[in-house]
Amino acid sequence: MATKTDSSTQPRIPLTKDRVLGAAVVLADASGIESVTMRKLAGELGVEAMSLYYHVANKEELLDGMVDAIVSEIEQACGGFAVPERVDWKTALRNRILTARAVMLRHPWAPGLLETRTTLSPAMVRYFDTLLGIMVEGGFSYDLGHHAMHTLGSRALGFNQELFVPDNDSQEEQGDEMLAQMAEQVPYLMGMMQEIVHDDPDSTLGWCDDQSEFEFGLDLILDGLEQRRG
Repeated sequence: MATKTDSSTQPRIPLTKDRVLGAAVVLADASGIESVTMRKLAGELGVEAMSLYYHVANKEELLDGMVDAIVSEIEQACGGFAVPERVDWKTALRNRILTARAVMLRHPWAPGLLETRTTLSPAMVRYFDTLLGIMVEGGFSYDLGHHAMHTLGSRALGFNQELFVPDNDSQEEQGDEMLAQMAEQVPYLMGMMQEIVHDDPDSTLGWCDDQSEFEFGLDLILDGLEQRRG
């Protein structure tokens, strides 16, 4: 006759820094970065909050570690951060950045967190070294590579800050209504709106930073860099 196993006799998975960071990323994915507190994270892991401090000294170190975890995910998705040999620099750079974007889209809270960090994580340093290496091996001078990194900015990590992004449909409707009321004062914006309708499936116009607009901006930068390189 089978007997009920006491859960207290089951082996406990040891708590490690990687496990803490992984759980924090899962929590942020589910409920947003604001939900990541030491107490709630401890509850998700089934431990006392004080146990976390053996692995992360404080909340800031936890957030820094989460950034490192996301960039490490980019590294895995790229198959490592080694500079590829005999590959067109533009193709290689574009693929790396779009891979980073795919990871950022899986973790929509990550761009906002990255913007609050004041130090570069080890994984981040390796990522940028790879981007620079791709350019240098593709014929860039270090000076042009330096300018390219500044020009790419956050786009190098797969996201960029839009001028205005509504939080919801209501704010988008308010924005459209405001433009309609200011039609005489903003004739060029209205002309653009009339030519390309927001809900046109073939249009890339809209308030959101969609994939098409991101790639358009990225390709524009890469084409300009190609001219400077030449």
